[in-house]
Amino acid sequence: MQNWIKYKSKKEEDCPFCEICNIIAKNSLAIPFDDKYPIAEDHTLVVPLRHTPSFFDLDSHERNACLSLVDEMRQMILKKDDTVTGFNIGINDGIDAGQTVFHSHIHIIPRRKGDVANPRRGIRNIIHNRRSY
Repeated sequence: MQNWIKYKSKKEEDCPFCEICNIIAKNSLAIPFDDKYPIAEDHTLVVPLRHTPSFFDLDSHERNACLSLVDEMRQMILKKDDTVTGFNIGINDGIDAGQTVFHSHIHIIPRRKGDVANPRRGIRNIIHNRRSY
């Protein structure tokens, strides 16, 4: 795997995602790597090579490259661990959405039967009292 240094011109000072070296795979515009603070085993992040704070600032090629790696990582995780029965795919975009690293990234969170008491409504559980519908 090539080192991140090749993309130095696209890096941002003090961005932890611009310094990642434990790259799992890559394509021409994005890379995946293990989340440093996983909420589940094999929690993975996909980031564009170009430092861009918001997913909505990515061009269509970058978005497609990221989503292609989301698919690739899903397949890799399923092949590695047959206890995975679902996934949460998420993007925190902006401070009020919980984004803490301002380099656009996509979370791939493997889910396993019984990992929470009631997984129903998935991401609707993010905002308290908005779960029921």
